Amino acid sequence: MATRTAVVVGALGVIGRYIVERLRELPDWKVVGLSRRKGEDRDRVRYIPVDLLDTTDTASKLADLGDATHVFYCAFQASGTQAADYARGIAANRDMLVNSVSAIERVAMGLQRVVLVTGTKYYGTHLGPFRTPAKEDDPRHMPPNYYFDQIDWLTARQSGKRWSWTELRPQTLCGFAPGTPMSIVPVIAVYAAISKELGLPLRFPGKPGAYRTIYQVTDSAHFANAALWAATEPGCANQAYNITNGDYFRWGNLWPRIAEVFEMPLAEPQTISLTAQMADKGPLWDAMVARHGLKPHRFDEIAAWPFGDYVFGSDWDVMTSTTKARQHGFHAVVDSEEMFVRLLAQFRTGRIVP
Repeated sequence: MATRTAVVVGALGVIGRYIVERLRELPDWKVVGLSRRKGEDRDRVRYIPVDLLDTTDTASKLADLGDATHVFYCAFQASGTQAADYARGIAANRDMLVNSVSAIERVAMGLQRVVLVTGTKYYGTHLGPFRTPAKEDDPRHMPPNYYFDQIDWLTARQSGKRWSWTELRPQTLCGFAPGTPMSIVPVIAVYAAISKELGLPLRFPGKPGAYRTIYQVTDSAHFANAALWAATEPGCANQAYNITNGDYFRWGNLWPRIAEVFEMPLAEPQTISLTAQMADKGPLWDAMVARHGLKPHRFDEIAAWPFGDYVFGSDWDVMTSTTKARQHGFHAVVDSEEMFVRLLAQFRTGRIVP
């Protein structure tokens, strides 16, 4: 029955795996997932392990994707150790896009749409205060930023072609994909669990200003719905959209609710480096996994502490406008505070954390 074939590039990440699951629910889609690791093949979903930085390997392994109709590009390679530096990884992140899309386009005569996932670092959210709420046509910040290189290449490549592109810009994805560096929910969950194990109250670990400023996030499942819309809506052709939950919040209002989820006392914020303070907690985590019967996720893969330091260190308003997406037909919204409560509770009931 399947009439569309999606190629999800970066299929095991905090974005890609949710897109795979969303498309898998629909009977008229087949999915091919690309990643460095081999995923588990299932009904209408198969995975191809590939090194996207190797042009020959990419062309060889993608040569049989002639039936591809849609590409969801979610791949990412970190640059350096600080999350704020991620947008500087120009060459690798540009080349992975170039190699994968070029190889697919070469064989897929029925290609219709390439959905490119970038993010709000497009506006310089990683650099400091910026114009808020940011809109899709705001001027760029001073480069480098590999998002600029990606969309500029894709725009030039598409010119005069039958297929089109759509760029989506989420902010701070909230999902679960062990081994990925860009999800804040496991950072909060593991930090809270370790604090509780040590008999500590729950303290916000970031800057005092970050506790009070306005922030926004994107539920990974919500984003998958937006990606499906962007891939299939004709009016989304060659357009960029901010995709977030559609609301704003302050960590200071949310943190007491997180403490309730973990049944912990709340204390005043205390600024620490999660990267530094969690560096020696691996043995403690291993003991917690054994004692509480948790799922055996390795400590070095379950949470990305530099990303937590980045998010909790943003002591300026982080706000983008989702008006354009709503005007063009994507109306779904998520209550961010309720989302955190729901996801963190699921982490506990699912034995990810005690």
